Amino acid sequence: MYKYDQYDQAMVDARVEEFRDQARRRLEGKLTEDQFKPLRLMNGLYLQLHAYMLRVAIPYGTLNSQQMHALADIADKYDRGYGHFTTRQNIQYNWIKLEDAGDILADLAKVEMHAIQTSGNCIRNISSDHFAGATADEVVDPRPYAELLRQWSSFHPEFSYLPRKFKIAVIASDTDRAAMRLHDIGIQIVENDAGELGAAFYVGGGMGRTPMIAPCINPFVPLDRLVTYAEACLRVYNRYGRRDNKYKARIKILVHEMGAEEYTRQVEAEYAHLLEEGVEPPFAELERIRTYFEDPLFEAGAGDEIDRSDPDFAVWVDRNTVAHKETGYVSAVISLKPVGGIPGDATAEQMRLMADLAKDYSFDELRVMHTQNIVLPHVRKADLHALWTALDEAGLGSPNLDTVEDIIACPGLDYCSLANARSIPIAQRISERFAANGKTGTLGELKLKISGCINACGHHHAGHIGILGVDRKGVENYQLLLGGSEAQDASLAKITGPGFSEDGIVDAVETVTTVFERERQDGERFLDTYRRIGMNPFKEALYG
Repeated sequence: MYKYDQYDQAMVDARVEEFRDQARRRLEGKLTEDQFKPLRLMNGLYLQLHAYMLRVAIPYGTLNSQQMHALADIADKYDRGYGHFTTRQNIQYNWIKLEDAGDILADLAKVEMHAIQTSGNCIRNISSDHFAGATADEVVDPRPYAELLRQWSSFHPEFSYLPRKFKIAVIASDTDRAAMRLHDIGIQIVENDAGELGAAFYVGGGMGRTPMIAPCINPFVPLDRLVTYAEACLRVYNRYGRRDNKYKARIKILVHEMGAEEYTRQVEAEYAHLLEEGVEPPFAELERIRTYFEDPLFEAGAGDEIDRSDPDFAVWVDRNTVAHKETGYVSAVISLKPVGGIPGDATAEQMRLMADLAKDYSFDELRVMHTQNIVLPHVRKADLHALWTALDEAGLGSPNLDTVEDIIACPGLDYCSLANARSIPIAQRISERFAANGKTGTLGELKLKISGCINACGHHHAGHIGILGVDRKGVENYQLLLGGSEAQDASLAKITGPGFSEDGIVDAVETVTTVFERERQDGERFLDTYRRIGMNPFKEALYG
């Protein structure tokens, strides 16, 4: 994984001292909240319902055991003993005191971490495939390119105050595990017929109140021009993006209203201008970065057999391990979705355990998944039973990857000042319902996502089953959506009809799965059945 050089460290240390001064002036009353707000947001500090929330960047989701231990220490020292892993491959702390914020940033800087640009109208944390470097289906490890974009975008003077927040994802496989087409810019590294690597650019995706799937504006940008082309995309957005209405300020609105063809024309013109101006691709820096992402020293001839005599272990292996490019290894997913738990939460003790297990079994590396789980990317099959035993004893051994219990959920009205309804209790009750009725395994792949407001931090538009919490005359109400996907077959879910109460939405989800069980054909996922039979059979079962 990437290691800071003297420039990275100096930059982060300088920001810590700058923010210490800003926080001190706010506490002393020398800055009003309106003056302080843009300053704290650029350092990942939000003011939520009950306290400040700090969002810490984990670039492309990759961290080591020392960093995970530091995150655990922060949870114990400054929060309430836990952290919340997010769909942006970050971690959030929900109970932060302003007077502690500078010390937290200093503690993060000691382990090459920060909270820079995790909020505000700037380029946010660059996300990527959580199996990058471990999966056989990628044309190249996308993380060096994500790191290059991180360095280019950090403190970029031209893009520090964009019309609205901006999110970029980079993948290198035809299997999209990063919701790439639901980003402002999605980049897929591809290989052409001549064996050359390039970047397909998808621009104008996003969720929120106006969900859109990004169109491909250029199927092949030479890979050594990736940063230059990204800059052209941002320049056109910065020039024309609306600043008079935050609800229409995202690049997806610009691409939609301008039209993908005209937006592409202007990007190509800006790209040509940058090349004429002699903007040089950062070849030397890319080569330096690549050295940090070389494969670990895998054991030659590692055993490929797994003893499945323990039935509980066998279920976990089947559901929570993913094929690896190296014989004798897998990627092992640690579920942060125990039955009745809060999706994405991990206690300080659990973080320390995951850190130690990564050091013992995964070459000292962990990844935060955009599905709010953790993955150990390189685990020997021979070590799996020992790993699972330790996880299971700590409440981290739930065998539910990509099942109805593997729910994505935002913090909702329990924490967020923007939310209209609670997400966490709904997720808890749904996981309890399906654990009790025994359907989790038989339903197969079923991705359920819950948001507590239209901002869609829980990705409800992209759920096979999505739930959106709304306010109906002061009462929490839940809309049910079906048919979404954030994978390579991206689609936006559609609302079934009138919403449901807190009790009713849990029953409604079970009703929908009953229709699926009745109508599915051999080998079909829920999404396949929905696309084949359409909405009507589900609506009839839900509303009569």
